[in-house]
Amino acid sequence: MGLRLGAAVLAAAFVFAGDAAARSDEAARLMNELMSGKSPVGGDFSLKDHNGRMRSLAEFRGKLVLLYFGYTTCPDVCPTDLAQIGRAVRSLGNDSLQVQPLFVTLDPARDTGLVLRRYVTAFHPRFIALRGTEAETRTIARSFKVFHERDPATAKSRDYLIDHTAYTFLIDREGRFVGFFPTGTPSERIAALLRERLKKE
Repeated sequence: MGLRLGAAVLAAAFVFAGDAAARSDEAARLMNELMSGKSPVGGDFSLKDHNGRMRSLAEFRGKLVLLYFGYTTCPDVCPTDLAQIGRAVRSLGNDSLQVQPLFVTLDPARDTGLVLRRYVTAFHPRFIALRGTEAETRTIARSFKVFHERDPATAKSRDYLIDHTAYTFLIDREGRFVGFFPTGTPSERIAALLRERLKKE
């Protein structure tokens, strides 16, 4: 797939608003599990979409899935990465129908269905946003080795930030995790690897 990354690049995939989260043992553990390949990554899950309909990862079998975990008030990394995903999907032309972009909010307390719908469709009309409870979100995020927690410095504010890992996960047509793109991956790179994968499967 060409999605393997060096440690220096991987370190940049962690988006931390505060030093306390950057030192988190859990964040380091999750990164090690993702990189080592010794622990399973991902798996099927079900959450409500931005229209209130229950959706499962399994329903997208037959398509490649680009899966991103973030939140709508993320100041920079999330919108930048989602824009790259949207551009990559658009650039595929007719083949774009074989790719499904998904966004799972890490901030269900603030990201309502209406907020999510307006947010994700601005990046691509076929983007689907998914929302669960805090407990569901944590379980699913951890299954994909995604760390997230409120930034300690802003946790008590209404405008709190969330420290989180920023990966775009690639799921194959059988619903299996096959790799990930680090934050900042340009749309051209994402599209090239999607085309390569579509030809093989």
